[in-house]
Amino acid sequence: MKIYLDMCCYNRPYDDQSQLKIFLETQSKLHIQALIRDKKLKLITSYMLRYECSNNPFEMRRNTILDFIRENTYAYVGDERKMLIEAKAAEIMQTGVKFKDACHVASAVYAKCEYFISTDKRLLKYKSEQIKMVSPIEFIIEMEETLYDGKHD
Repeated sequence: MKIYLDMCCYNRPYDDQSQLKIFLETQSKLHIQALIRDKKLKLITSYMLRYECSNNPFEMRRNTILDFIRENTYAYVGDERKMLIEAKAAEIMQTGVKFKDACHVASAVYAKCEYFISTDKRLLKYKSEQIKMVSPIEFIIEMEETLYDGKHD
């Protein structure tokens, strides 16, 4: 199964963990990363993700995230696809989604991901027939329901 994590997901473990929702999203995101490392999920990344991460002012966070991406990416949507991605992003932006977020979603759609995972509540309001938009918590719940229903490979 191919998934795309946006920059909000990668940054979630660095947020204030005193709020239960943030803590649960962090734990879910870390579990998703473990599934990626174990090759149970296929991570898709993009030029926009690398661009956003490279602008992270915190060197340790930036390097940790980039290392994970470098070591675990199954497929990469590179900037040679920029015109195609940004054309799709322009369509997505007509629903109120911001440019960078739209590029992330467009990259995930282009790569035929089943899931786009984000902690951005505004972005998760975007709905598409082409990809399922979920929080890390929702993703884990759906994965576990699939496993326990015996529908998982």
